[in-house]
Amino acid sequence: MSMLEKDGVRQAVRDLYSRAAEAGCCGSTSCCSGPAPEVSQQLGYTSDEIGAVPEGANLGLGCGNPQAIAALKPGEVVLDLGSGAGFDCFLAARQVGESGHVIGVDMTPEMLSKARANAIIGGYRNVEFRPGEIEHLPVADNSVDVILSNCVINLSPDKPQVFTDAFRVLKPGGRLAISDIVATAELPEHIRRDMALHAGCIAGASLISELEGMLQTAGFVDIQISPKEESKAFIRTWTPEASVADFIVSATIEAVKPCN
Repeated sequence: MSMLEKDGVRQAVRDLYSRAAEAGCCGSTSCCSGPAPEVSQQLGYTSDEIGAVPEGANLGLGCGNPQAIAALKPGEVVLDLGSGAGFDCFLAARQVGESGHVIGVDMTPEMLSKARANAIIGGYRNVEFRPGEIEHLPVADNSVDVILSNCVINLSPDKPQVFTDAFRVLKPGGRLAISDIVATAELPEHIRRDMALHAGCIAGASLISELEGMLQTAGFVDIQISPKEESKAFIRTWTPEASVADFIVSATIEAVKPCN
């Protein structure tokens, strides 16, 4: 993919999620299957988690619940890639407590504004939101314990660089806890070239074997990518292109930065 094509993908994603932020819901995106609370319960969030954040923080975007595999501890530093309106950041803040810190990174100005407003409303003093691309994180080397992300890395036109920079910012022993869309078979060319399906969390999915290779090349160990076959039910609601569920699935992605 050329630099111009990569910029085109980023702009398409930015435009779509700008509209989602302004609408205050997920209705303008493919990766959505109904009202936000109902969608989030389908994705594995509990009613307690859904009710614990400020109204407007949960836009119903995502394809899983990275909190379920993160095993966050008090005092940890957490980074959320593509933090949107702040939903996962605010849930993480509850778990790491006042001694911990949560950083959300997003490239969409409207999402950043929404997240910062939600942080003020909720009184979250241990959460901050920074503008940036997930391929080039505005975060110091070796400074983060856990990286979360929910249905965002598939949107990147340069996934190897995402994992390389994630490795850079993690402390030795730090870990990834990611929910994302992965490909279980090669996507047809007409789907790959559809910019709307790319921005909608479908056309940019990489094969599981390719993701494993990217993570290994970046330096990660203890790599586990676990497809969730039940996710095909909500994926079918994302687009009239019903066949996409034959090629993609939601999965959890876990990996660790070695201690030496």
